Amino acid sequence: MTPPRIDALQYANWSEKVFRQMRAGSVDAVHVTITYHENFRETVLNIEAWNGWFERFPDLIFQGFTAEDITLARQTGRTAIFFGSQNPSCIEDDIGLVAVLHRLGLRFMQLTYNNQSLLATGCYEAADTGLTRMGREVVAEMNRVGMVVDMSHSGERSTLDAIAHSTRPIAITHANPASWHPALRNKSDHVLRALAESGGMLGFSVYPHHLRGGSDCSLRDFCEMIARTADLMGMEHIGIGTDLCQDQPDSVVDWMRAGRWTKARDYGEGSADNPGFPPMPHWFNDNRDFRQIEAGLREVGLSADDVAAVMGGNWARFFAESFGASESQQREAAQ
Repeated sequence: MTPPRIDALQYANWSEKVFRQMRAGSVDAVHVTITYHENFRETVLNIEAWNGWFERFPDLIFQGFTAEDITLARQTGRTAIFFGSQNPSCIEDDIGLVAVLHRLGLRFMQLTYNNQSLLATGCYEAADTGLTRMGREVVAEMNRVGMVVDMSHSGERSTLDAIAHSTRPIAITHANPASWHPALRNKSDHVLRALAESGGMLGFSVYPHHLRGGSDCSLRDFCEMIARTADLMGMEHIGIGTDLCQDQPDSVVDWMRAGRWTKARDYGEGSADNPGFPPMPHWFNDNRDFRQIEAGLREVGLSADDVAAVMGGNWARFFAESFGASESQQREAAQ
């Protein structure tokens, strides 16, 4: 069987077209965003919408809960969909909702989006105070139930705090090295080394604001960056997290950046002249283009085994290690 293809972050305008493109691209598993700024009830409504898609397109997609569902997806020619949140707004101010949402299938949760949250500091804030008291408690609860701590939109100190405080490896599902392109959300080499040393994972983003050269970034430049990051972090700690926002209207960008926290429009990093979605690089427009990245990685000299690890093998291992209950919770359940 061919190695798995796994994308650690998408937020497309979901449709039968997108799901069929996932299958055309042989994408076995996708971590999808179900929450940006939604509260608990609104998050449940988004899960209801996904339940509708699972019922309508059972031959294309199904909800993933464990890493074994990646194998099931490959055996049945479908794509396993794993839920995640880009903001802790879905747990509101109630730590008990971590376990509730995990039971509903939430497998990733960012401790912040771009702003300060109840848990940590976002990458757009002027001062980063690190994990809050509640943040430390929520990280411990996420560790207990098997929900991945995601620091993709968090500030440097908060990210380092999460790495240090979490008893399980964390993830940065969609970002690139700041040494390659100094976007606010890209991560310093210091963070990337700490992430790797703790067993964590980085997913490389193809969202243009996070690419050197933006929409004009070449496939070779992107793949050479991946190869250099492998030298920094180790090949086993990297994968793909495209941040694909396919077919979304510009109004969704407004929701992503501004939510309900401001009356002004927050155009975000690199987008003052273009408040909407920037054009994607020509080599990646939808799920059928993962083969382009694979070919690009081979072109820059990665071996077949290394390409397979980056395109999905590393994420499959990380899912298997991360989605189950902690050993202490398993002991409690057995008593």
